[in-house]
Amino acid sequence: MKHINDEKINNLINSEQCSREEFDNIIAKSKQLKRLTTEESAKLLNIKDKDLIKIIFETAEYVKNTIYGKRVVLFVPLYINNICVNECQYCSFCKNNKITIRKKLTIDEIKEQTRILLERGHKRILMLSSESANENDDVEYFVKAIEAIYSVNVGKNKVKRINVNLAPLSIENFKKLKKAGIGTYQIFQETYHDDTYRKLHGTGPKSDPDNRLDAIDRAFKAGIDDIGIGPLYGLYNHKFETLAMFEHISYLEKEFGLGPHVISVPRLEPAYGSELSNSKKYAFSDEDFKQMVAVIRLSVPYTGIIMSTRETAEMRNELLNLGVSQISAESRVSPGGYERPDDHNAIKDVQFQLNDQRSIEEVVSDLIKYGYIPSFCAACYRRERTGKVFMSIAKPGNIKEKCTINALITFKEYLEDFADEEFKKQGNKLIENKISELSDYDREVVNHFFENIKKGNRDEFI
Repeated sequence: MKHINDEKINNLINSEQCSREEFDNIIAKSKQLKRLTTEESAKLLNIKDKDLIKIIFETAEYVKNTIYGKRVVLFVPLYINNICVNECQYCSFCKNNKITIRKKLTIDEIKEQTRILLERGHKRILMLSSESANENDDVEYFVKAIEAIYSVNVGKNKVKRINVNLAPLSIENFKKLKKAGIGTYQIFQETYHDDTYRKLHGTGPKSDPDNRLDAIDRAFKAGIDDIGIGPLYGLYNHKFETLAMFEHISYLEKEFGLGPHVISVPRLEPAYGSELSNSKKYAFSDEDFKQMVAVIRLSVPYTGIIMSTRETAEMRNELLNLGVSQISAESRVSPGGYERPDDHNAIKDVQFQLNDQRSIEEVVSDLIKYGYIPSFCAACYRRERTGKVFMSIAKPGNIKEKCTINALITFKEYLEDFADEEFKKQGNKLIENKISELSDYDREVVNHFFENIKKGNRDEFI
């Protein structure tokens, strides 16, 4: 697989434990918000001493809060199609899976799903779709879907930004997505281990691992400068996947001067009709998972780390302290899934099983409980603080001020439009505490926006 040297990565995995002096130097570098090398990251992944792992955790929390502050961005996935031509052995949408109920949403159905999400308080959508045999037909459908989502208004509320998780496209078709107004383009390599990739992906466009890897290059060349990557943990050794991802990032930074805007850390979960999805061959402990997430935060300090509802509520809450900065809420992983209030896992049209089915209110309540500001912000996309511009602000830790202010504004909007009186009291108490930590100038700015919210204004930002 391009850019991935298996021998180098395996040697790093099997290397000796680093000395305490080496460890302290790496931690000191991390506290300066500097990007770690793959070799330095490997040393942290290989640490077994509990006292040193605790230091890794504490440093990850410091780095995350220094760059992004105590805010957590909320988003919701919207699946629009699960009719797929690929043969991914771990996925319910696999072409050969006869169990899955198939559906491709119409434009009207996409609008209805969007309306449901807006009524619940969601403002940021991640649009996902399976892949057909005709890329041009797919893109035409995607563009119409994006236009449909943006067209829906519920009272004062509308979708602020659509990010997408879609199959590889040509440069020309990526340009069409860019023109349609997407934010981040996400694509998971699934596994960076070439032999494993080829074994798990049969016929279909997805069977070529290098074409999938090159999709990021084409997206950058098309002008999409915010991208998201990540492996599906559980298909191969988690240390190999993480270090290979770091090598991929190093290539992107060298080639384009830019790494990923977000990294996702999904773990393999059971999927209807997939025997492989129940495999424990490459499963690893929760403690190793937490260490891995913390190391990602230290290795690529500027990136957002996304935690999906594959994980339990308890694990997701805990990982907020170890570097996670974005989480999905109230997820449904099937086309049309938001029309059903019942147990989502019971319907055989889902891509995989979920472990966290909390409502958005319950997720927000837990964030308040742990002192995090729930954020529905998409200001950077609309201020054109993307790509290299965003990184120039994020890397030295200067994006935190904007993140905090915009998080407070969007959270206040949420409380005014969707919370009952008791919930408002909880939320406003958190807001008061956070405002008290701001400078006098920033406090004035926030209070100005709050006055505008009382007057009925929405969707203001800095």
